[in-house]
Amino acid sequence: MQCPKTSNLFFALTAALGITIAPLLHAGEIASVEVKTATVVKKQISETLVAYGVLEPDPDQILSLSLAHAGRINHVWVRLGQRIKRGSKLLQLITAPDARMQYLQAQSAVDFASRELERRQRLLKEQLATKAQVDAAHKALRDARALLDALRKRGLNRMKEILRAPMDGIITQLDVTQGQRVQANTSAMLLAAEKRLIARLGVEAEDLGRLKPGTPVTITSVFVPGVKVESRIRELHAMLNPRTHLVDVLSPIPEQQIDHLVLGSRILGHIQLTPHPALVVPRSAVLGDDQIAFVYTVRQGKARKIKVQTGLEQGDEIEIIGPIKAGDTIITLGNYELSDGMAIREAR
Repeated sequence: MQCPKTSNLFFALTAALGITIAPLLHAGEIASVEVKTATVVKKQISETLVAYGVLEPDPDQILSLSLAHAGRINHVWVRLGQRIKRGSKLLQLITAPDARMQYLQAQSAVDFASRELERRQRLLKEQLATKAQVDAAHKALRDARALLDALRKRGLNRMKEILRAPMDGIITQLDVTQGQRVQANTSAMLLAAEKRLIARLGVEAEDLGRLKPGTPVTITSVFVPGVKVESRIRELHAMLNPRTHLVDVLSPIPEQQIDHLVLGSRILGHIQLTPHPALVVPRSAVLGDDQIAFVYTVRQGKARKIKVQTGLEQGDEIEIIGPIKAGDTIITLGNYELSDGMAIREAR
């Protein structure tokens, strides 16, 4: 029989040393780990390709305004980037003296051809000229009038000419300055349609095969994240842009969504690639590192370790590929404490 004093001394020592005495497991009892589980789901997922770019005028809606004849720029009313309305004054051109002289000479040629025709017609009545000579005089007058009309359409009949905007738009390029002398057909400026903008995005050449016209794109401003535009790819270019060394992808901006976007601003495009069926699980269910990945499934109350390959991630879910099927139960919490074949119990 144990002495009561000895027993009390033993418990006093264990308490002083911070030692607790836990009850031993009964014979045959197996340790288990408390876990939480989820079900493997099969669903359609798609990858998002991120591309940076810039907001530009639609190249199909840009007008090049050129000067029909030589002269001197007397006044320029617009500036680069300015928004203008149809009919607005753009610039004033003073006709060059030699161009004006060309018109005056054409005018004199018409007068001479007209008098010559009248003279030939009188001579024909007096039988001093032939019908062929009269026909030649008719042709000379027609040619002279045609030349005069062409010069008049080019504005050479006016000493000063004002170039006006043919449509609403934005000046995206200005090639002339006040006082500059210009030749005929000189490009003065580029005018882009105000309501027709595109997103020019750059993608890597290896990603081009995964894209096609009609692929959905969500466009946001780099500096104003709250601005979001839904569009689709319109064009895929077939060469690298020499400035960016990326392939250009064009997506139009719907007219009703351009009010908060500024021409030339930097943008970000999220391109939604074609979805495919996949097995997905919560991200916390996948363990491992860059070389190996695995999950734990539940079979007959025990954890079974299964190697998998990971695919696309969407939010808190990740695609897995391996000997697993939809409907299987996988462990999402407590899996760090497990080893293959360990008994588990589900948390409540």
